[in-house]
Amino acid sequence: MISVAKTAGFCYGVKRAVDGVYREIENGKKISTLGHLIHNRQVIEDLETKGVYSFESVAEIPKDYTVVIRAHGVGEEVYNELAGREYIDLTCPFVSKIHRIVSEHHEKGYKIIIVGDKNHPEVIGINGWCKNDALIINDRNHKLDEDLAEKDICIVAQTTINRNFFGEIVQNVKKTCKSTLIFDTICSATKDRQKEAEELSKNSDMMIVIGGKESSNTRKLFEISKRNCPNTYHIETFEDLPQEKTYNKIGITAGASTPGGIIEEVVKAMSENVKNEENFAELFAQYESKTLNNGDIIDGTVVEVRNNEVIVDLGGFKYNGQLAADQLTDDPSLKPSDIVKEGDTIKVYVVGVNDGEGKVVLSRKKLVAMESWNKIKAAYESEEILEGKIIKAVKGGVIALTDGSQVFIPARQASGRFVQDLQSLVGTTVNYKIIEIDERRRRVIGSVRVIIEAEKKEKEDKFWADAEVGKKYQGTVKSLTSFGAFVDIGGVDGLVHISELSWNKIKHPSEVVKEGDVLDVYIKDINAETKKISLGFKKIEDNPWTIAQSKLNLGDVVKCKIVRMMPFGAFAEIMPNVDGLIHISQIADRRIGKPEDVLTIGEEVEAKITDINWEEKKISLSIRALIPVPEKEEPEVEEEEIPQEGEALVYSTDPEVEVEEPIEVEPAEEVKEPEVEEEKAEEAVEADAE
Repeated sequence: MISVAKTAGFCYGVKRAVDGVYREIENGKKISTLGHLIHNRQVIEDLETKGVYSFESVAEIPKDYTVVIRAHGVGEEVYNELAGREYIDLTCPFVSKIHRIVSEHHEKGYKIIIVGDKNHPEVIGINGWCKNDALIINDRNHKLDEDLAEKDICIVAQTTINRNFFGEIVQNVKKTCKSTLIFDTICSATKDRQKEAEELSKNSDMMIVIGGKESSNTRKLFEISKRNCPNTYHIETFEDLPQEKTYNKIGITAGASTPGGIIEEVVKAMSENVKNEENFAELFAQYESKTLNNGDIIDGTVVEVRNNEVIVDLGGFKYNGQLAADQLTDDPSLKPSDIVKEGDTIKVYVVGVNDGEGKVVLSRKKLVAMESWNKIKAAYESEEILEGKIIKAVKGGVIALTDGSQVFIPARQASGRFVQDLQSLVGTTVNYKIIEIDERRRRVIGSVRVIIEAEKKEKEDKFWADAEVGKKYQGTVKSLTSFGAFVDIGGVDGLVHISELSWNKIKHPSEVVKEGDVLDVYIKDINAETKKISLGFKKIEDNPWTIAQSKLNLGDVVKCKIVRMMPFGAFAEIMPNVDGLIHISQIADRRIGKPEDVLTIGEEVEAKITDINWEEKKISLSIRALIPVPEKEEPEVEEEEIPQEGEALVYSTDPEVEVEEPIEVEPAEEVKEPEVEEEKAEEAVEADAE
């Protein structure tokens, strides 16, 4: 039985280079290659018969020839030499990626280490992008210089190097160097080819590895196969096949530079000697890939999950498929391993065959998007509310992902109010409706705003149906102004005036509340016609006069602080926001011209509460009442007759005059005390209380 590796033969990079050169030949161009186009003698000889020769330097190539840069790539200095000349760059995309990595990190000061063969043209080209200053390692026992220990190291690999060998070198470098940056730049096609050779050789009695003797990747396939199958042979054509007895199980693989025609010849020659004489046409069908077309939908099996891609066995096709992470899902927060695992069967959409990395390009999200398109249309027609995750902000709006379909939500429709930073919405999950569909362009426009407005309208209708003065609500502060705070009390905003936010005097609402705070409020006033609502927030139990009423009593002696002076007296703070009036007549035990003669602002004094009017919020205080009155001695007098009401005793200093009878005297008019400005004092107290 003969088994042919599905990955045998040209990789994309080589096929791209070979096809490109033959295409230029057909166009009649005079071309020469910078070095052998590929490591395959038969292809090189065929090109020479068509007038295409290879040269080792730019200077050797005639000026009227177009220069071809082969898949192995060249160093930066070669591009400088080509300035002013016509050239075709057929460098493998995988190799070009390594050039960019090396150039960028060399400029940043990293020491570049290349794991590969220093004489291989690909490695020579890579080294040319770091001023030929790279350390090239191709020996497991390579000893690193001690001066590398403190340097920043950047490690890359020749695309065709053995993966296990690369891993060993990396571990050795990491033991010596403290700072290492590792890029696994082994070509994915190479990895697949080596993995398949490993498995095939374990189950074969004989292994045939087809490819040029100079081909690095072919030699690696030979080494891998030889470890598992001692009867392994490296040949270039069917003529090199060993003339030995036949084997029951024969495995065949080929390097990336081996044309399909040579593989076909080897398979045909081997089939003639295989036991049971298998039919060649059926046997070669194992190698020949079935035709794949863009748009095909295939059930595949996940054979490997990598950091940035998933490898899918397409069952019966020559090449495995490559499903890039961004083609698996639109959600950038998910890794491939979060979605699939090895052995899973998934349905995929064929985007193209032989992409820039030598694989069949697959897409899962395209298929999912196709399947969800009908759901989107149905949701649009039924006005269904959909749920989606905002995955990115774009010019003019955001993109929501729902069941694999991307829906554009314009900035003005992304929220119930203006959003300055659309990036802040990325990662959030929203409910939206489809408001527009363009089937020709497959463009879908959604709106979060229409749902929010519909919900708000429903809440408003319910609110106005039940609203009444005095009703209590728990609301959320939406915005602040200089005159108060607007509070959402269930789809409707009401204003808590600044005077309602605190019993203390404040300059701005932000001293008490902030946006997002939850407040217990009640309706003070409501106007259904203008839709204006005035809300109350201050609690009666927090009223300083209510607190004062529970603590202060008539006759109490209190400590207080002088806060204001008036012509008729001084106001003193007894408790926060509770002041009492010390009338000018109650400041001292003598007559004073003005309160400032005795008191100063901020002075703390003791005073006695002489009067309280809780309804009018008035408290009268007296300092004078606490000043002790000095005791006076009464002079001794002779007992005399005390006149009765309406009469008086009159005494004469003339000894000759005798007064025997009391003289009646008219009672004097009552003398009234001068009126103090009580009314003004009361008015001031009232004004202060307010």
